[in-house]
Order: sequence, then structure tokens, then C-alpha cells
Amino acid sequence: MEAALPSPSSAMNLSAAPQSAWSLLDDPAEWPGFGRALDDGDAAGRWESQAVVEGMHCAACAFTVEAALRQVPGVLSAEVNAASRRARVVWSAAAVKPSRWFAASESAGYRLVPAADMLASARRARESRLALWRWLVAGLCMMQVMMYAYPAYIAQPGDMTPDAAQLLRWASWVLTLPVLLFSCGPFFRSAWRDLRQRRIGMDLPVALGIAITFVVSTAATFDPGGPLGHELYLDSLTMFVFFLLTGRWLEARLRDRTAGALDALMNRLPDSVLRRNATGEFERVALRRLAVGDILRVLPGEAFPADGRVIAGDTAADEALITGESRPVPRPCGSRVLAGSHNVGAMAEVRVEALGPDTRFAQIVALMESASLEKPRLAKLADRAARPFLLAVLAAAAAAGAFWWQIDPGKALMVAVAVLIVTCPCALSLATPAAMLASAGTLARGGVLVRNLQALEALAAVDTVVFDKTGTLTRDTPRLDRVYSRQGVRPGDAVELAAALAAQSLHPASRALVQAWRDQHRSAPGWTLVRLAERAGEGLEGQLRRHAAGPLRELRLGSAAFCGVAPLRAEAAQVHLCDGQGWVASFVLAEDLRADAAAAVAELDAQGQSVWLLSGDSGAAAREVARRAGIGMALGDCTPEEKLRRLQDLQSQGCAVAMVGDGLNDGPVLAHAHASFAFGRAVPLARANADFVVLADSLGVVPGAIAQARRTLRVVRQNLWWAAGYNALCVPLAIAGWLPPWLAGLGMAASSLAVVLNAARLAARPLRAEAA
Repeated sequence: MEAALPSPSSAMNLSAAPQSAWSLLDDPAEWPGFGRALDDGDAAGRWESQAVVEGMHCAACAFTVEAALRQVPGVLSAEVNAASRRARVVWSAAAVKPSRWFAASESAGYRLVPAADMLASARRARESRLALWRWLVAGLCMMQVMMYAYPAYIAQPGDMTPDAAQLLRWASWVLTLPVLLFSCGPFFRSAWRDLRQRRIGMDLPVALGIAITFVVSTAATFDPGGPLGHELYLDSLTMFVFFLLTGRWLEARLRDRTAGALDALMNRLPDSVLRRNATGEFERVALRRLAVGDILRVLPGEAFPADGRVIAGDTAADEALITGESRPVPRPCGSRVLAGSHNVGAMAEVRVEALGPDTRFAQIVALMESASLEKPRLAKLADRAARPFLLAVLAAAAAAGAFWWQIDPGKALMVAVAVLIVTCPCALSLATPAAMLASAGTLARGGVLVRNLQALEALAAVDTVVFDKTGTLTRDTPRLDRVYSRQGVRPGDAVELAAALAAQSLHPASRALVQAWRDQHRSAPGWTLVRLAERAGEGLEGQLRRHAAGPLRELRLGSAAFCGVAPLRAEAAQVHLCDGQGWVASFVLAEDLRADAAAAVAELDAQGQSVWLLSGDSGAAAREVARRAGIGMALGDCTPEEKLRRLQDLQSQGCAVAMVGDGLNDGPVLAHAHASFAFGRAVPLARANADFVVLADSLGVVPGAIAQARRTLRVVRQNLWWAAGYNALCVPLAIAGWLPPWLAGLGMAASSLAVVLNAARLAARPLRAEAA
């Protein structure tokens, strides 16, 4: 699967030798493995690439990486999401190669890894194990240091000799060294990176606090009568390092769990597959060697590596992460299977029909990557506030230290340390992205892909929902119910003409006519399509020829107005066919309402939503479907322009509108609505104009998504209030000298952890609706 993953050899080199790996990434054949061309496939044009950022854990780190990347000539834009630790870079292939901006990020202290690198998960696991070891060392040393400090707290005058007391001090100092040199490594490295780049990061206050505390305690250990006093703070130092590492480790685990839907999806493809060779035997080959038309054998428990059709065997597929269907779906011989879904039935042989970026799997991954890198408006505001806030933190710490210096120099430094640590704005920077990514993961598991995280904020404010009819409220493909034709034209011949014209269209009515012909004849129509034009919301216009030398026949297929005929009275959905002589035939389509349409509308009513139906079909057909679905307001005979005008009328009245359509003729209204849903089965996902793409075959996800968006905004507001209230309470306590450093470290860790735990609640519950 050449367009989905870099070669295994490239992945190995990327892991082992950074400098050589950068040059490997300059090969244009590797670029589709971690990005896509933006200029219609032009290899020398603009590219959008994704990478995982190693060693990053806060918004200040994201600022540093973004600044380093944007300084490279040829890099047009760079965006880094601190919560998902992923970077999106738009660059000009004519002006720069990936090795340049990979090297720029490395020089800033943060290594980039291509997002599709197969060894990225192994590196993350190694990083997690190292973090666990740092935490264990800090915890063990903290307990020992506290044990040695305890006698000094409870001893009465004369209980300990000066030599014994000094021995305990020296033992505490020695046991603090592993904490300082090993466990505190990430804080000092990050702070040093920021200083080299002349920036202020969130680890700088922490590193300063640790260093000052150690210096004061070292002076008290070896020179108790010196100017910094005899107070020892090594127990406080080891304690708040342990608390900080505890918070960061738990925070990383929770963040990986709530934002892990993308990685879970990307890792579903196998490394190798069984392919039939020229002798008819099956041999195991790498995924990159597959081609369209290959015959594969997929064993039970394995993932389907490409989109294809089952040609032997009856099985079932787990498509939970692809379509949102929680139960295995039967896939008998002749049915289509999707890359990334799992074979959970029997062994099956599959003919490959699509690979790489052409698969539904690749389109879903691209959407999820785009969403995971998107920064919501609230997150951008918090990020912009974080840097000046850090400057204020340093100024406040310096002012507090200067005030207390006249009273007690040793205590002055400890007060400055407490202010530095307690006010680190990690919680503020995590408040919005942690909640948004947790919600995006929950929606993805429910069959709804979020193309734009900002849309969650808009969706939470929606008070009006507008539905399209065909393919949205009704099932994807209607069925042909009746055919009326002009004198001299047999109904079967009319269906053949219509099917030949409609074969290249994705519209549900076109698919119904093609399916009706195939059900009767099991073959393609006998007409050859010479020219075809599709007019959104109106129909098809084209030329057909029966034989190579036969005359051309001009035909139109679509609405009554488009074909210039009068619609049939008292009939539901109709499609008409005409030629140069006028009306040829009319086709009456029976549309089955989705099973959960009425329940979804009832849930929206319970939420306080105003529900509308806008359809291009006749007013009678629209009103009938609206009646069956429980929708009170319905308008038919709407062209795309009319739908857009109606939507803008609602918006001008102060309504916040969500549009739900199939993405075919609804592009303008999907783009102009406050929030929009596209049912993605019939439309290539990469061309959808909607904020949310619905993979599940259920309308119930629409009220569920609105309820989830409202919960998300509530959690975001709670997180922001918590971060602001925590600082408002603790900063005065620290300046007053009432907050010791160990308690400041506990408060900082608990603040960030509380924000992530609160956001994790959004991922803990399934997607469901709730009443207003």
C-alpha cells in the first residue's frame, strides 16, 4: 500500500540515524507516506505533511516547534497541537525539502517523526517506560529523604547530637542527586532548549524552582551558618518532583487514551498479506507490493489490507472504527470489504479494487489527521495567553523574592520557588484541546468523523436542524416502483436509456435506475455514453450511441423543470427522461424512511431544536416524508440556490443552523451552515464540505453529536474556570509565604491532572443524545 506507509527500511533508518533519515525523506516517493499534494498531484507544488513531535508536553513546546518550522524558507505554514503531539506543515516542494524542516525542529530540541512511521508507537512505548523509571526513582528517593528528614521535625533539643543531625543532612543530599540528575532531566533539558532559543517555556519556572531549592538546601547542608540559613528543603524538592512526574505520567496516559482513535485506526493495516502468485499459490508479501486486481487470502482475525470484493468464502467483518457499526457485518461472497476492517468470520479470498489514498480507510485517516491537528478558537486564545502569563509569573516570583529578602533570604528564595511552580499555566493550555480531542475520539467511535474541531463549539450553539430528504432521511438508494413511457417506447427500453445515462452519477436516484436495470438483466446497458454533464440539483444531460457508427441521441434525466415536462400528479419522488422530441418516460421511486428517522427527530425536539426539511423533490413528496418522520416544516421543489436562500433566511432571523445532507447537491448549504453533517457513504470523503462526516448508517448520531458538543463546551468552561480559580487562590498564598514548595508542586500537578481527568469523562461515555 505504497501511498499509506513509508518503506520498512526507511522506518528503520528513521529510528536509528536521524541525519541519514532526513535525506531519505527528500525522496518524492516517500512524501505520500506522511502527507498529500495540495496542487492536484503536482509533485513540485505545495505539500501538506504530518509528523509526530517527540519530547513535547505543553503549549510552550508547540510554540517552539512552530517557530522553528516557520523560519525555514519554503515552509508556508506550520501548526502543532500540544494535546495530540502532532504537527502539520504546508511546504513548497520547489523551495525546500523535508530534511530542512526536520533538521530545523531537531535543532530546536524536538525531533519529528513521520506520522505514518511504523516504529512511532515503539518509540512512544520506550519514552513511556523511561518516564516510568524517572517516576520510580523520584518516589523511592523521596521516601528515603523524608525518612531522614522526619527526626529533625520531631526531635526535641538534645535528642540528637550535631554529628547525627549532619549525617542525616548529608544522606538526604546524596539521595537527592539521582532525582536531580535523572528524574529532573526532562525539566532541565526543556528549559535549556527554551533559553537557547531565547524563549520562555512552561518548564523554565519548574527548572528554576528545582535549581534554586537545591542550591539553598546545598548551602544549608555544607554551610548552615551562611547567608541562606540552615533550613533544608530537600524533602520538599523530592516531593514536588515526584508529584510533578506523577501528574505528567498520568496526564500522558489519559491523553493517549482519549486522543488515541487516530493511532488505533492507522495501526489496523497488516504489515504483510497472502497474495496469489502466477502459479496459483499464496505467498506472503509486503503491503507495498500490492496492485489493483491482486487476489488476497485473508485469514480470520486479520485486517483487510485494501478495499476489495470477496470472490470466495462467506465471512463477517468488524467495521467498528470504519463505519461506526458495533456488531460484525455479514460479508458473503460477492460483497465489498473495506481496508482497515477485520475479518472475524471464515477465511476469505478478496480481489483488490482500491489501494492507498483511493481507499475509504485512507480518506478516514486523512480526515482524522486533519481534525487532530486543528486548533479550536478557545485553544488558540489560551495559547496566546500562556506566554505573557509566563512572563508575569517570572516577574511575580522576582518581586516576591525581593520583598522577602529583607526579612529572610532563605525564605525569600523558597517563596519565589513556590510562586514559580504553582503558577505554571499547563492546565490553561490543556483545558480546551484535551476536551475537544476526547470528544472527537468519542464521536469517531460512534461513527462520526470530526473534520474541524472548531465546529464542536458551533454545534453546541445550534438551535435549528435542517435535513435534506433523499439519501439522508430516506435510505441511500430508493427503489424503482413504476415506469410511465410515451407511446412507442417500451418501459424496459426507457430504463435502459436512463441507466446508461445515470451509470456515472452518485445521486441516489441514479443509483436506483442503474440497480433496477442490473436486477433484471445482470449486464451493462447496450448504449455507449459519449458525453455527460451533471447539474447539481437538476439532473444529467448527455449523449448516447447504440453502435460505434450509430447516430447520437441527446437526452436529459432529472427533475420535471430540468426536462421541461409536467410532473405526475399525486406521485412521490419522480425522475423524468426527455430527448429532442420531448418527454420519453417518468420513473416513480419508492423511498424508504430510515428506521430511526422518527426517533432522531423526536430526540432533536426533546433537545429544543427546530427541525426543517428542504428537498429538491416535489412538495408532495417532501411533505409526505416529513409527516412520516415527525417534521413539522417541509419545503419541496428547492434547487441548491433555493436551499441556500432558505438557510440564510433562518440565519438572518438569529437561528444557529446545522445542516444534514448527503453531500451531493448540498455543498453550498453544508458550507454556509453554522455546523454541517454529510452522510459519507455515497460521496468521496475527501470532497465533503461538511464539518462532520457520518459513517454510521444512523440518523441517531445527529442528536447524539449535538449533545456531545454541548457536554464538551461545558467541560471546556469547567476546565478554564478551574485553571483560573486555582491560580487566583494559590498565587496570593505563595506570595504570602503560606504555600511551601512541595505543596506548590502538588497543586501544579493536580491542576493539570484535574483538567485532563475532567476531559477524559467525555471519552468514557458512549455517544448518545440528551434532552435540553
